[in-house]
Amino acid sequence: MADRFNAEWAKGVIDENVQKAQAFVDNPEQINDLLAQLQEKLQGLPDTVTTAFNNVPLMAEMVKCYVTREYTEVSPKVIVSLVAAFIYLVKKNDIIPDNVPIVGLADDLAVATVAMAINEPELAAFAAWKEQRDGEPVELVAVDHVDVEPIE
Repeated sequence: MADRFNAEWAKGVIDENVQKAQAFVDNPEQINDLLAQLQEKLQGLPDTVTTAFNNVPLMAEMVKCYVTREYTEVSPKVIVSLVAAFIYLVKKNDIIPDNVPIVGLADDLAVATVAMAINEPELAAFAAWKEQRDGEPVELVAVDHVDVEPIE
């Protein structure tokens, strides 16, 4: 069942949430609520899968910095696609409930991985900006074997 959640399916999920995501981006309070829910979900993940979601906090930080206008060197399309992925990650009615052992997070992982893959150049630029600003190294975990087009 988990093999059903491939890159094409995950890209479709992100695309389906674009309009809703645009409304979130236009409302900083909604973004704050969404990012708080995302952080809560990430904190509740089992240790066995936390590595798979390593890039999500950096993606969330980029969204936050964009909304607060700290970092604007990114296409609004990228921010909307990340928010669209976050909307799926925090919604309560996943295709596979998160509490199903082993495969419960497969759909979430597919969406997070594709969001990272299609936005990888922008995330790398953000990581470099953040490292220069903060003086601390930022590790961006590379995504392998995801066949999707980057957002332009």
